[in-house]
Amino acid sequence: MKRERIYLCLAHMSGREQDFIKEAFDTNWVVPMGPNVNGFEADLENFVNTKFSTHNTECIIQNAQCTMDDAQSGSADENRVLGNGHCALSKKVVGLSAGTAAVHLALQACGVGAGDEVIVQSFTFCASSHPITYLGATPVFVDSERESWNMDPELLEAAIKDRIAKTGKKPKAIVPVALYGMPYAIDRIMEIAGRYEIPVIEDAAEGLGSRFDGQVLGTFGRYGVLSFNGNKMITTSGGGALICPDEASAKEILYYATQAREAYPYYQHTDIGYNYRMSNICAGIGRGQMTVIDDHIAHHKHVQALYKELLNGVGGVTLHENPSPRYDSNFWLCTVTLDPSLKIKGQENAYAEILHGAVGGAAGVVHAAKTPTTDCQPNANVEAMRLALDAANVEARPLWKPMHRQPVYKDAPAYVNGVAESLFAIGLCLPAGPYVTDDDVRYIVDTIKNSIDS
Repeated sequence: MKRERIYLCLAHMSGREQDFIKEAFDTNWVVPMGPNVNGFEADLENFVNTKFSTHNTECIIQNAQCTMDDAQSGSADENRVLGNGHCALSKKVVGLSAGTAAVHLALQACGVGAGDEVIVQSFTFCASSHPITYLGATPVFVDSERESWNMDPELLEAAIKDRIAKTGKKPKAIVPVALYGMPYAIDRIMEIAGRYEIPVIEDAAEGLGSRFDGQVLGTFGRYGVLSFNGNKMITTSGGGALICPDEASAKEILYYATQAREAYPYYQHTDIGYNYRMSNICAGIGRGQMTVIDDHIAHHKHVQALYKELLNGVGGVTLHENPSPRYDSNFWLCTVTLDPSLKIKGQENAYAEILHGAVGGAAGVVHAAKTPTTDCQPNANVEAMRLALDAANVEARPLWKPMHRQPVYKDAPAYVNGVAESLFAIGLCLPAGPYVTDDDVRYIVDTIKNSIDS
């Protein structure tokens, strides 16, 4: 009998979602606002605003960002260092229709407009960079470092210096990304951003619950982006949120997220706004999901640990792990790299056929591929391993293709060191979601072992 398909990260309900949704229907709150939205935002604020032990260095970085924010926004951030090496956070959260909407509004709040440049991590999903173009600005892509796979701080500073030399002005914002949940080198990025007085927008869409030095991602920079799309750590079906530095900033984000309506008995608009507010129905799902978020994160970490145990000694297959104890990834997806010399059964048939749908859970693909290959793609052994897992009814996915190698961004400035492209060539995402059992992980690892051509 064929094994039931094992998905990368399937949405998992807590059992409480329907209670909140029923309440919304019973009270006729079926609009993009309401008690569930308010409750979900409060739950998220409680989750991200924790006291944490930290090194003095990180507190200094936090204060540096607060000072920069105060100077640029004219408002006082309430995040300040307390005694005994603790920091108190009082971030506000605004629920939105998508993580992409959160990126868009954060960029706008940082003053990004037509003709500006924004530095963004190249190794990411397109939602990190597309909103930059919505505002008429230009993304400037920065490659990764090998430890975390995220934005390289040295290249970041080189890019800042070069853009100033070439354009006569600083980039308007910096967008690091928590790839597959892995924290970025936030201490070094924040230090560089602080010196050049450039706001940081953390794209933690894949990193809900990931921490650096004990602090939740999305709470270091001026803004932090969260996503609750269908396969994320928790889901609201669709939806996202923006972590804001204070109440005033959150109110401004909410103003633009609700079509920039003004306080008149009739509709009046001075500014262009957007229909970005989260639905009360979706927020009801989110409230149910918040009751199991800690369990979900713990499960993903357990799956990562089991992959580590079972892949130990499997030559040519390397599991990506936290670079140091300072990094605490949620391991939204577990990732491996395959040595280019590793031979996989059927490798000669990789890329033999044109795909007619998406790989890795993407929906709504209407453009069929014109050719089976492109000039930038994973190695044949990676594709052969994906196909072997697929034949065993296991969903696997290549890593994100670096944005600087995407046709749509062929003319965008890019500062590269070859890391993201080289990882894309050898990397593969493996299932890690709440439905993935220990037996599933053993089956996946056995399939990997049996697919290697000895």
